[in-house]
Amino acid sequence: LIRYCEDIVRMTGWCLHESSSCASLASALKSNPHLTELDLSENWLLQDSGVELLFAVLESPNCRLKTLRLSGCMLSESSCASLASALKSNPHLTELDLSENWLLQDSGVKLLSAGLESPNCRLKTLRLRSCRLSESSCASLASALKSNPHLTELDLSVNRLLDSGVELLSAGLESPNCRLETLSSNAQRLQLEEFLTLYLSQIRHDGMELICPTFPILITFPHGNCCLVTRCCASLASALRSNPHLTELDLSENELQDSGVKLLSAGLESPNCRLKTLRLRRCRLSERCCASLASALKSNPHLTELDLSENRLQDSGVELLSAGLESPNCRLKTLRLRHCRLRESSCASLASALKSNPHLTELDLSKNWLQDSGVELLSAGLESPNCRLKTLSDKINKKEPHG
Repeated sequence: LIRYCEDIVRMTGWCLHESSSCASLASALKSNPHLTELDLSENWLLQDSGVELLFAVLESPNCRLKTLRLSGCMLSESSCASLASALKSNPHLTELDLSENWLLQDSGVKLLSAGLESPNCRLKTLRLRSCRLSESSCASLASALKSNPHLTELDLSVNRLLDSGVELLSAGLESPNCRLETLSSNAQRLQLEEFLTLYLSQIRHDGMELICPTFPILITFPHGNCCLVTRCCASLASALRSNPHLTELDLSENELQDSGVKLLSAGLESPNCRLKTLRLRRCRLSERCCASLASALKSNPHLTELDLSENRLQDSGVELLSAGLESPNCRLKTLRLRHCRLRESSCASLASALKSNPHLTELDLSKNWLQDSGVELLSAGLESPNCRLKTLSDKINKKEPHG
């Protein structure tokens, strides 16, 4: 697929087959100061030799590229030295996507981080999703966060960072120079050996061994091994207390459990915390964490989006949570409680919250056993003059929850 749109060029999905293609693009970048976005994602034959030609041109004073996407291009750590050099000399590049390049690994991120630490680097968004990173990468990135005041979004999801990695990363988040607003670190739910065995299935193409592009990127086993568990939440809570710039945190599909969320909630209650979005989908939570979250909602006027979907909160948990929603300090706009084993009694609690909370505009209750009686209770809250709800999702779960 090749698309041109004024200052944007997209050549995704096996468009480039040899380094000569990159040489032509490099020449265009050198002579065209209007090109600001280049997407070469999923060009599996590009590899290091091709992109190194492009990275060299990024150092040209005529190059004004702002966005570069190289997701799934079979890049390894050997290309990161060239890229780091480009980051040190190019003040225009603000978004870089290197996701799904499994050969980058920690050694590549270490080289890349050296470029991020340069005073000339103005990168705002860095995506390293599914790059086979471990906790070692977090030490390098933490160092970069301490010295780079421009990076605002970092995606490390589907990497095996572990708690020890998040603890290292949190040290960077606590730096006064850190301006990170969005951090994604969803779990990779496989042991590394299993991941390599299943994911790096090889095929032959034009005499070259290539990783099969049709295999699913994230493989999930029931009760699989997650990267992050309870211990990392203390470090993240500390970061929330000291970093007023972090506004979005996605910890979905990590086994944080109630004890972890209780630690995290303590950070949310800090007056320095400015978090706006917190996603905790499928984190093995129960009603026992809801009192802590309710307390955070009562004291934190900045949180506007909370996703607790696919956790066994049950009615008792929602009753506790609703007490927080009724607080005049609560400014929550979006609450997602999809598939949380709720019944009609949750609707009574939420209806009460809707009557007193003029800020909530989106509520997702889909895949719960609410029944008609529950919807009737909820409707009473919707009729309140204080209710400002715009979006309500309540697709019925046809199977009654057990347990």
